[in-house]
Amino acid sequence: MKEYSTASKSSHFTVRVTLVGIGLKVQAMGILCPMAERVKIAQKTIKYTPTEKLVDALVTILSGAKGLVEANKRVRPDRAIQCAFGRQGCAEQSVISDTLNACTVENVSQMEEAFQMIHQQHSVAYRHNYEAGLQVLDIDMTGMPCGKKAAFASKGYFAKQRNRRGRQLGRVLATNYQEIVIDQLYDGKTQLAAAFQPLMSKAEAILGLDEAKRRRTLLRMDSHGGSQGDVNWALHRGYQVHTKDYSGDRARKLAASVQEWHHDPKVPGRQVAWVTRPATEYLRPVRRIAVRSPKKNGQWGIGMIISTLTPQEASLLARMPCHRWQDPLSILLAYVYCYDLRSGGVETQFKSDKQGLGIHKRNKKRFEAQQMLTHLNALAHNLIIWARHWLAPTCKPLQRYGILRMVRDVFQVRGQVFFQKDGRICRIQLDHADPLANGLCLALASLLEPLHVAVNLGQI
Repeated sequence: MKEYSTASKSSHFTVRVTLVGIGLKVQAMGILCPMAERVKIAQKTIKYTPTEKLVDALVTILSGAKGLVEANKRVRPDRAIQCAFGRQGCAEQSVISDTLNACTVENVSQMEEAFQMIHQQHSVAYRHNYEAGLQVLDIDMTGMPCGKKAAFASKGYFAKQRNRRGRQLGRVLATNYQEIVIDQLYDGKTQLAAAFQPLMSKAEAILGLDEAKRRRTLLRMDSHGGSQGDVNWALHRGYQVHTKDYSGDRARKLAASVQEWHHDPKVPGRQVAWVTRPATEYLRPVRRIAVRSPKKNGQWGIGMIISTLTPQEASLLARMPCHRWQDPLSILLAYVYCYDLRSGGVETQFKSDKQGLGIHKRNKKRFEAQQMLTHLNALAHNLIIWARHWLAPTCKPLQRYGILRMVRDVFQVRGQVFFQKDGRICRIQLDHADPLANGLCLALASLLEPLHVAVNLGQI
């Protein structure tokens, strides 16, 4: 690490110069201020306050670390990163972990309040135009394996890991904006059927969903959220619903009443059909679509889609061309394709966060510590999405970048950061040899111009 001084300023080499620019923007907007205002951890301050150590943990996650131990390598030696996020140093990794371990149930609630304030002040999803289109919320859960001695670790469903112990992470995602509305940790046995209503109650508060907004909000979930009780709860609250029926027996019985099946041109072997039997068990009218696919044993795997969407709404969400809106088969397929898009929504974001942020790698023994870390992971996810939103108008290729490529490629660019005598950052120089340098230079220059920080290319 090379550092030198002149009469007026000093410079610092960093391998995360783009993250320095993002940190300056985050600091200027005061995005992290609610954490300092709300979260009060009862821990003695020796050199850094508990809130400052939470910021260190957040910056460590943004820097691409898969474990908090990497704070010593990635953030602690990097003066530029620290300064960009308003820090004068970085706590040692064990001290950061001690702060997380000191968190209580009350601190977790305080962090939830801070997360809600940050979301309402800066989220694009919170400012969704409900008159122009539906707000789409995907609700799902994913397994978070951990050691058997961790609090609330129990045997449950963990993909391709039989008899594994762990916890479950429930998520509500604002799919159109790829923003996390709420992440909540549960024990390993909990599935969406038990977590759906608590998750949505918190999402309502964060997004400010009044009665009018709920009528223009679509809840989309897999069969674990498709029980009669959960669907009727959502219908009673006024939501639009698009889910798969929880009951496999009911799906098979209804499918047996179908007279005519239609082949899906996109998925070989899959067939779809309308279910015409009245759905009197639901509080509001719904449409039901039977879907069957051949299994390896020669039998049919059958599912039942339940939807309150109109044909036009389903066609719009399924990105069906307008000229096909009058075709009965196309309308039927639109409902099926709309459900299929879950895989490109919440399921994709789970995968992206595991690959890009390593959310399944950082495990704390205490449940409150892990829940606090869960909120920091969600905040890091949203900051990356917002950073892409800030940079993409000038650097177009970033529009298709996911969490992994943002952390691995965009944030990991070499450069030199120059400081004024008072310690403020005045100039950022990107390594011209980096393949993203040209586009990022223009994007950062536009982003940081109001902060009077110059951005240019140079040989590092």
